Amino acid sequence: MAHNKLILIADDEVGIHESLRMYLTRDGYDTYSVFRGSDVMEAFTRIRPDLVILDIMMPGRSGTQVCADIRAVSMTPIIMLTAKGEEVDRLLGFALGADDYIVKPFSPREVVSRIQVIFRRMNMLETAPEQSLLRTGNTEINLACYEVKVEGEKVLMSPKEVEILHLMAAHLGQVFTREQLLDSIWGFDFDGDSRVVDTSVKRIRKKLPENSSLQLKSVYGVGYKLEEKADAAV
Repeated sequence: MAHNKLILIADDEVGIHESLRMYLTRDGYDTYSVFRGSDVMEAFTRIRPDLVILDIMMPGRSGTQVCADIRAVSMTPIIMLTAKGEEVDRLLGFALGADDYIVKPFSPREVVSRIQVIFRRMNMLETAPEQSLLRTGNTEINLACYEVKVEGEKVLMSPKEVEILHLMAAHLGQVFTREQLLDSIWGFDFDGDSRVVDTSVKRIRKKLPENSSLQLKSVYGVGYKLEEKADAAV
């Protein structure tokens, strides 16, 4: 018997928890609440949620610090919440590996919709095994389990980073514009800045080890492309 998806809500406002819990429960999700940033990792490790809703401003430890903590050990999807509308906060959240970003005040229905989009996309990728596993040289990208391996060793990346790498690995040598990557990975209704693509690409480059058979190149004035290194093992 399948279990309901478990959503960890981390926010210091009781009203946020109550409204989100009501809407999420109605849509068939289970929820767990944490009110202090310093308590999030303990709860995360213990309950192993399917998705985290994470406020940026929390007592004990900020949401950005917690996001970095989670990304150091897991690729569980993260939706960041903040009362700030500054673009720098949005970019910081994505730079740390967040999957989505919602500015307060928001409609709980919008949050549920964003969660559904994330799970629907992940499910779609996981149910197409013949398309989900790509191997190029010593590098393997598997969307079924959101794993990247180089010579058999796991390389921890966020879901969005894995999706970008998989898309580009499926079209080696093809140049993707920022807008194409934004539409393909974040969706046509994403209202963010294309700089989030640059931030994600920078993180992928930093995480891919030197011995990987793949390299992510910039094409000046156009975008990015993924290529197999000339000296990659056959």
